[in-house]
Amino acid sequence: MNNTEQSKIRVFLIDDHRSILWGLERLINSGNPAMMVVGSAANFTEGLKTIAAARPDVILLDIDLGGENGIDGIPKLLDKTGAKILVLTGVRDHLMHDRAVLAGASGVVEKEAAAETILTAIGKVYEGQVWLDRNATGRIFVEMSRDGAAKSVKPELALIDTLTDREKDIVAATTAHAGATAKTIAASLHISEHTLRNHLTSIYGKLNVANRLELFSFVHKHGLNGKNLG
Repeated sequence: MNNTEQSKIRVFLIDDHRSILWGLERLINSGNPAMMVVGSAANFTEGLKTIAAARPDVILLDIDLGGENGIDGIPKLLDKTGAKILVLTGVRDHLMHDRAVLAGASGVVEKEAAAETILTAIGKVYEGQVWLDRNATGRIFVEMSRDGAAKSVKPELALIDTLTDREKDIVAATTAHAGATAKTIAASLHISEHTLRNHLTSIYGKLNVANRLELFSFVHKHGLNGKNLG
């Protein structure tokens, strides 16, 4: 593998329509020089067998895989690869979209979306952002907060003390505006996007969250902000 390939976002495709796999592969390989398809599968079982060796950064997953439910497989894919998962679906049921994110997906994009939108979504999810519209974000916040309400918050609040002062600043900046891009957040903190991603990876591990959406939920659930984070 040459240096150019090493720097590209590695994408794995799972969709039960061969024609869609064919089209997505050509879109990603030729439509964006920063990405490359490293593998594909027509069903979840097939994908689970080959995906680890492909070492993807992002998995583009259809949730309607004929006889298989892609949502049920999301935790297994996360455990197997640690990759970000972006759901690409023709299903318009918003409850299904929400279930996919609650299961661990980093976002949802509809198949009818413009090619450029799909490529942008892949890039943003790779950067650690969540690809959702405002309505979906609100619904999922409510659901995650409701789910967490039955749990003791004291052990979770103790996790805040494991953060460095700089990490607390980054949590405050990242959660201040749900729609802010990584570039905007990094600029406000006077650091590079790469440095921001490294800090967020550390923060996610310490707070036991998987992505920016869960970080937003953590902060919202505990009534935290820039003033009381420390």
